[in-house]
Amino acid sequence: MEVIVAETAGFCFGVKRAVDKVYEQIKESPNEKIYTYGPIIHNEEVVGDLEKKGVSIINSKEELKMLKKGIIIIRSHGVDKEVYDIANSNNLKIVDATCPFVLKIHKIVEKEKNNGSHIIIIGNSNHPEVQGIKGWSGEDTTVIGNEEEARNFSMEKPKKICIVSQTTFNYNKFKYLVEIISKKRYDINVLDTICNATHERQAEAKKIAANVDSMIVIGGKNSSNTQKLYEICSKECSSTYYIQTLEDMNLCELQSSSCVGITAGASTPNYIIEEVHNNVRKF
Repeated sequence: MEVIVAETAGFCFGVKRAVDKVYEQIKESPNEKIYTYGPIIHNEEVVGDLEKKGVSIINSKEELKMLKKGIIIIRSHGVDKEVYDIANSNNLKIVDATCPFVLKIHKIVEKEKNNGSHIIIIGNSNHPEVQGIKGWSGEDTTVIGNEEEARNFSMEKPKKICIVSQTTFNYNKFKYLVEIISKKRYDINVLDTICNATHERQAEAKKIAANVDSMIVIGGKNSSNTQKLYEICSKECSSTYYIQTLEDMNLCELQSSSCVGITAGASTPNYIIEEVHNNVRKF
């Protein structure tokens, strides 16, 4: 059996940076309580390891308001301005692990908001990255994640529109939704804010999936970018499997495959990818 592992599989720059920052704080501040605002990344294995090392998760602003001491780490997805304000008012030490690509979007939408533009975010409205962006773009914001929402979008009082994207959104879907909105003839400024790592990962996954008998996509079930990879690969390869770890995979399902491809989301540690790779190859 031939096994092809995507070169772009695994931690992207922003995720690795965020995870490294947490481990650095564990080492540098052994006597201080460490919290992350939400899971540092969407991977249960990594989050579980951090919890064993004493790192706790804050899941809401209400919980954050109750903290009076400790270190709060802002996760790679970013947060809205109010989270910073609460942490500062409670004299908490803030370690900002927001992905630089996400921070760039925060600055863009804040500037465009101040210039009077209506902001459209192409992405999943329930995703923490999108919720964080909305915290900087203000109330005059619309989140669009599918064709129906794009076709139904309208403004009573036409004004300039700035379109940005969730960094991990499907690139082709982004272009398609922008095309629908553009036909409405508003004054639109489109900024492709999908990060390069996502572009490359999706393109490579699609290429591999189109040339193998079976495709394995590894990543957390709550990982948006992994879900997008699975969607892309499924269209190219009917035998595509979405797993979090090797335990989720029945290797017997691959027995009729002569060539298997493997890719992984941006929150998947290398050791999990290697474990899947080694066991598939041995099988």
